[in-house]
Amino acid sequence: MSLTHHVHQGDALAVLPTLPDGSVDLVVADPPYNSGGRTNSERSNQSARDKYVSGDSDASGELADFAGGDNRDQRSYTLWLSLVLIECLRVSRDGASLLVFTDFRQLPATSDALQIGGWTWRGIVPWRKPISRPQRDGFRRECEYILWATNGQPLRHAEPLFLPGLVEGSQPRGKTRVHITQKPVPVLRQLIQICPPGGSVLDPFVGSGSTGIAAAEEARSFVGIELGARNAELARRRVAAAYAAAPEKGENST
Repeated sequence: MSLTHHVHQGDALAVLPTLPDGSVDLVVADPPYNSGGRTNSERSNQSARDKYVSGDSDASGELADFAGGDNRDQRSYTLWLSLVLIECLRVSRDGASLLVFTDFRQLPATSDALQIGGWTWRGIVPWRKPISRPQRDGFRRECEYILWATNGQPLRHAEPLFLPGLVEGSQPRGKTRVHITQKPVPVLRQLIQICPPGGSVLDPFVGSGSTGIAAAEEARSFVGIELGARNAELARRRVAAAYAAAPEKGENST
């Protein structure tokens, strides 16, 4: 089995229309949440780095900010994400799954967007982060959420598949952190199990390439899209190295 991998640099709404119909078995989307500000003024004046990176955790400034910003209001976010997910549906095979990351603020908007996009919403998988910030006089913000949807009826696997309804893993820290909202590869590997063996995974917001690394380690092909040039190059290097090290060697098509 020959696996392939490719990371495109560009806007998801420009690159997705160039991908062929019905060509992927799973979409893993981790869009910029456009969350965290209580008011329009806060959202407009606070960069993504300000939201997600403390001053002492990246003193050298090596972690790139989001290209394209992270400051849409909720209506604009819902419309924008709907347009992306409409294209993701076209690119997906019948029965393919969609997994979209979100936080508690944007969960309602995200569920609206995936249904507007034509996907059938199937449920929510909480992502528990053992290392998380405490909340004084309240509950620890210990979870983000992954919305699961399918392109029509869910794909029936040749071997019956029973996946847990909760995933756990903390975000990389220290020198292992190369992106401001980097997701843990072990969590992504758990999620990618929904993709049939040897299938293809699409990530329209590839960031530093962690989904591609997980796809390589789970012997799936991968296609990613990243707007920022700096992160796209980082993702290409990391994904290529993962496929070179994987038991099933991937064909480098980057």
